[in-house]
Amino acid sequence: MITRFHMIRHGPTHAKSMVGWSDLPADLSDTAMLSRLSRALPDTAVVISSDLSRAVATADAIQGSRTRLPHTSDLREIHFGDWELRRWSEIDAEDPDHIRAFWEKPGDVAPPNGESWNRLMQRVSRQFDRLAETYRGQDVVVVGHFGQILCQVQRALGLTATEAFAHKIDNLSLSRIDHESTGWSAGAINQIL
Repeated sequence: MITRFHMIRHGPTHAKSMVGWSDLPADLSDTAMLSRLSRALPDTAVVISSDLSRAVATADAIQGSRTRLPHTSDLREIHFGDWELRRWSEIDAEDPDHIRAFWEKPGDVAPPNGESWNRLMQRVSRQFDRLAETYRGQDVVVVGHFGQILCQVQRALGLTATEAFAHKIDNLSLSRIDHESTGWSAGAINQIL
């Protein structure tokens, strides 16, 4: 039985800084795009999102008549800790080696008081595993964030974190991964409808 995950990145925040756990609203003014996304999703899917308002509002906008599951903090974006809402250039001026290692060699390097890529991968993968078990053979729409989606693309394609970072995940894009008894696989990534 194949469980199909339809992953949607929330609407844009227009922030020019690192936005992880900060609860910034999404710009959902592109109602035509939201309508196309909603129509592209299976009517029988369940919908779940991160608990951050930009993901919740995006999920609400594409939900239609689908069953809505409670949103969860397990699907949040990576936690940037002390770097939250700061620009790369600011942090690069203070601690260039640290921020370059975080982005160029993703893995165990974490921002001060924040979360590493590997921790994000563990947190999000546990939630996807639970969803795959609970909704086996069904369609699951997951509305979330760049890092949350990208780490599952990494997992499904068997990539290193560095290789995964070569993939683009645009706001309001649709990416697909599947789970079956043999493991994870990926379909189309970063579709703009």
